[in-house]
Amino acid sequence: MLSDFLPVFFQILIVIAFAVAVLVLSVVFGRSARRNATKDTPYECGMLPIGEGSPRFSVKFYMVAMLFVIFDIEVVFMYPWAVDFRDLVAKSPTALVSMAGFAGVLVIAYVYALKKGALDWKA
Repeated sequence: MLSDFLPVFFQILIVIAFAVAVLVLSVVFGRSARRNATKDTPYECGMLPIGEGSPRFSVKFYMVAMLFVIFDIEVVFMYPWAVDFRDLVAKSPTALVSMAGFAGVLVIAYVYALKKGALDWKA
């Protein structure tokens, strides 16, 4: 059994050895450059950088984005169930009960997000 995984172990060992060798060689043979203020400034397509690098976004933007991703993933789980709804319910009503529980958890999560003010843009 162990002999089946021996090539995988050798490959992992070779990858780790290569990574360590590249890091050691870059330290040994790499020259440290002289640093000055001109070389340390960020290069922005030939323009001098003025102001902040990127604008700051409100936390509300990230909250809405995370809620969208969470509820979008839940819809992905609901779609195959909806396609086979007739066959599942004909075999057993537990499919309907389990999806109702799943949708109930989603409704509770949505109400919780509303109560916490995750979708309130004015606050």
